[in-house]
Amino acid sequence: MVFGIFMAILDIQIVASSLEQIQAGLSATKDEITWVQTAYLVAEVVIIPLSGWLARAFSTRILFVLSCGGFTLMSLCCVLAWNLPSMVVFRAFQGLFGGAMIPTVFAVIYTLFPPRLQPAMVIVVGMVVMVAPTAGPVLGGYLTEVVSWKALFLINLAPGVLVCLATWQFVRVDEPEWDLLKKIDFLGIVYIVVFLGSAQFVLEEGVKEQWFESREIVFFTFVAVASGMAMLYRELTIDHPIVDLWAFRNRNFTVGCTLGFILGTGMFTLMFLMPVYLASVKGLNSLQIGQYIMVTGMFQLLSAFVAGPLVKRIDSRLMLALGLSGFALGCWMNGNLTYDSGYWEFFWPQAIRGFSLMYCFLPINSLALGTLPPEEVKNASGLYNLTRNLGGAIGLAVANTLMIQLNKGNYAALREHVTAASPEAWALLGGLSQRLSGAGLPDADLAALKQVYGMAMREAEVLTLNTMFHILALVFFATLLLMPWVSKVSADSGASGGH
Repeated sequence: MVFGIFMAILDIQIVASSLEQIQAGLSATKDEITWVQTAYLVAEVVIIPLSGWLARAFSTRILFVLSCGGFTLMSLCCVLAWNLPSMVVFRAFQGLFGGAMIPTVFAVIYTLFPPRLQPAMVIVVGMVVMVAPTAGPVLGGYLTEVVSWKALFLINLAPGVLVCLATWQFVRVDEPEWDLLKKIDFLGIVYIVVFLGSAQFVLEEGVKEQWFESREIVFFTFVAVASGMAMLYRELTIDHPIVDLWAFRNRNFTVGCTLGFILGTGMFTLMFLMPVYLASVKGLNSLQIGQYIMVTGMFQLLSAFVAGPLVKRIDSRLMLALGLSGFALGCWMNGNLTYDSGYWEFFWPQAIRGFSLMYCFLPINSLALGTLPPEEVKNASGLYNLTRNLGGAIGLAVANTLMIQLNKGNYAALREHVTAASPEAWALLGGLSQRLSGAGLPDADLAALKQVYGMAMREAEVLTLNTMFHILALVFFATLLLMPWVSKVSADSGASGGH
């Protein structure tokens, strides 16, 4: 089951590094091809909160086999896609099936295993959730370069079939509750699908469309707000809701979801910022970027061997505080780098962040799901995973918008200093012009001017990205203020539903 969600999470990011090749293969425009990513994310976010009800109705075993089988079949369909619309439809169904697997595995941790084994299982799943998105772009870039973009989907086929067979043969967690199918809240499903689909679309497309300057974004924002309010009223007032929002009455769960939202914001935003920094500023290719960012994954793996035993020996609140502080410190250090910074300057901030992630993930996961009754875990797991994903979506939307604004401001500030009255600017321009002239370029003055412009743009981007890293650091330092509301969760207590 863990391998199944590894494929599902990997497929969110594996396509990101190869969109240009897929665009060429499907004869699509640059704006159109982004729908290959957007369709997957929208469908995934929509299905996650419904997964709890589906797992209760069909059982964990049947739901997971259907989801993994559907995901594998849609991977094959993506290989056979004949144009962009067909690829978008297949990717949407792939996201739908993949999204149903993720919360199901989290729920199994707290229903199948006794409390003493739960931290070890959280580490295993946590490694997948955090390493798969880091590995995705690197693996995607390599496969596209060596084989073709179709290999991104072909690699899912054999593992997908094996996961389906193994799950059907060995997983016995619960029995189906077929009675639930007689009281399906169809209206609730419609409200949830419309609300989350519209909200995800606004977050994904808002930056490209200049937010509320676009009628489309305004329309879908209105739809999201209206359907969200209707969903809240419906799910809180009917007897058999499709998503039980009353889970938020549990303080531990609410605080855990809040912290999960913040962790999702940090993780997904960093997955976006690091490749941008390395590609735009350092000019690295996908393989070189992979060599830089794999440091985070390596230290996440290393921290698992330390955090696992430690969670049984120290207060979970102290562990969480250490994790948040370390993550914030890593972000702050990353915000002090320059164009000239080399591999080792990037190494240590990532090492500290990667090592700190498990210290955040373990206590947050246990806080959100570890003290709930077994019958509530499936529904709560869907809501918990949804908050993390929404944190990532909102974080990316805010990061994109901030970067555009900061870039403009930083470039304008730098441009003020590169004027005809500046002796430093003249000296730089003169030196570049002389060097280019010596290299035999016909219009050395114009080429030198272009180089100065490029340097100003590059430095503006460095300042922007450094500011983004510092903002993230401040967010995580500020999250320490939530510590008074965090309850202690013992590794020997929690959901007593192991069977």
